Amino acid sequence: MDNTVTWFEVATDDPEGAQEFYGGLFGWTFARDEGPIDYRLIGYPGGEQPAGGLYNTKGEFPNHAIFHVQVADVEDACAKSEALGGKVIMKVIDDGAGTDFAYLRDTSGSVFGIFHRR
Repeated sequence: MDNTVTWFEVATDDPEGAQEFYGGLFGWTFARDEGPIDYRLIGYPGGEQPAGGLYNTKGEFPNHAIFHVQVADVEDACAKSEALGGKVIMKVIDDGAGTDFAYLRDTSGSVFGIFHRR
């Protein structure tokens, strides 16, 4: 599944409000992840497993919603992105829960995420 959009994320400083909004609009369900941050796994009607996450930014980042592409190697994908004119906004290798991830900006300014789960 490498190089495929496999996850989406809603990042907000109001996770309870976002849960109410998206739950009411789309019927999404939310379950707390057991990791070190306030992250809630998003499920949707008919889905067998979580397909996204709700991240509590605590006001440390702007609110946003983005897609994430699963890659074989985050460091390599970051280097390729920069070689193609993209920009690495933030990179975390080993978040403490076994995931490497980065936020990238493409050549037109759009932000997206990449990740690799060990």
